[in-house]
Amino acid sequence: MTEPPSRMSKPMFPALAQFVAATAGRNMTKAAYVAVAVGVLGMVLLTVGQAYETAHRWVDVLLWVCLVYFVFEWLVRLRHMARQGRLALYMSSSAGLVDALGALAVPIALVLGAEPKTAWLLSVLWVLKVVPGIPGLRQLRRVLVLESGPLVSVLVIFLMVVFLASVAEYFLERDVQPQTFGSVPAALWWAVVTLTTTGYGDVVPVTPLGRMVAALVMISGLGVFGLWTGILATGFAAETRRDNFLKTWESVSKVPFFAALGPAAIADVTHMLRTMDLPARTTIIRKGTQGDCMYFIAAGAVEVDLPGKKVQLGEGAFFGEMALLGNNMRGADVSTTKVSRLLVLDLVDFRVLMARHPDLAETIDAEAKRRALENK
Repeated sequence: MTEPPSRMSKPMFPALAQFVAATAGRNMTKAAYVAVAVGVLGMVLLTVGQAYETAHRWVDVLLWVCLVYFVFEWLVRLRHMARQGRLALYMSSSAGLVDALGALAVPIALVLGAEPKTAWLLSVLWVLKVVPGIPGLRQLRRVLVLESGPLVSVLVIFLMVVFLASVAEYFLERDVQPQTFGSVPAALWWAVVTLTTTGYGDVVPVTPLGRMVAALVMISGLGVFGLWTGILATGFAAETRRDNFLKTWESVSKVPFFAALGPAAIADVTHMLRTMDLPARTTIIRKGTQGDCMYFIAAGAVEVDLPGKKVQLGEGAFFGEMALLGNNMRGADVSTTKVSRLLVLDLVDFRVLMARHPDLAETIDAEAKRRALENK
C-alpha cells in the first residue's frame, strides 16, 4: 500500500532540503561567505612556505572542502534553473559564469597537469561570488551605466593627453636621453606614470621644454582624475537619493494617515521625511527633553509611558506632535516594543507641510487635542 501523496512529498532530511533551497537562490548564504573567506585564506597560506609546511594537511583539507561546496552549489543551481527552464539564461549570465569558474577552474587546472600550488591560485576567483551580495557594487554598476557618456569622454581626453605628451617628449628628449625617450612607446610609459601622478622618478625630462610639457601633463592629470571623481561622486549621490526616496515613498504609502493624499502630495511629503529603523526596546523620546520633530509609525509598534498608564501605538499612528503644536517640551517617554520603522518629520518641515496641506494640519491638531483631553 502506497503512502498518501502529502506524506511522500515531505523531504527525508528537512534541514538538508532547506539548505539546498537556500543554495539554489541567487543570494549568498552564510555558508557561502564562510567558504569564500576560508578558501581565500587557505590560498594565501599556500603561498607562505613556512606556514604551509607546518599545516599543509589542514590547508589542503580546507581548500578541498571549499571546492566541494562550490561544486555542489553550482550543480544545485544548474538543476534548479533547468527545472525552471532557465538553464541557458543562467549559464550565459555573469552570475552563472562566476559560479562555473568557481567550481571548474581549479579542477581543470589540476587535470591539465598544473602544479597544485599554481592550480589552487585560481581559487582567488571565489572572491567574485560575493559581488552580487554587495549593494554598493550594484549601485556602482548603475552609476557606471548612467554616467557612461561623461566617463568615456574623460577617458578619451586622458588618452589624447597621454599620446600627445609622449610624442612631444619623444621629439624633445630623444637626442638627450635616447635610452628612455628613444621611441614613442618608451615615452608613453613616462606619460602614463606622470599623468596618473605616480611619478616613479626613473624617467625625468631634462630639457627646459621637456619639463614644461611634464608640468602641463601633471596638471592635466589632476584635472582628469578630478573630473572622474566628480562624475562618480555626483552619480553616487543621485543614486543614493533615488534609493532613499523609493524606500521612503514605500513607507509613506503604507501609513493610513497619508492614504488620502495624491501622488504629488505623497512625493512632497516623501522629500521631507527621513526613515529611522530601530530595534525593540529602544527609547525614542524622553520626557522633559526639547521636541524638534514628530514621528509616524510605518512598521512596528511603540509604547507611550503616560502618568498612570501606558498607551500602545501601532502601524499608521503618529506621536511627538504635541511638542510641535504647543509647548516644545516632551510630555512622555516613548520606546519601541518591537523592531520598528519610523518616519521622522523635523520641526521646520512640519510647519512647511502644515502650510501646504491644511487638511493634514487639521487632522494632526484634532488628534493632539483628543490626546490632551485623554491625558488630563
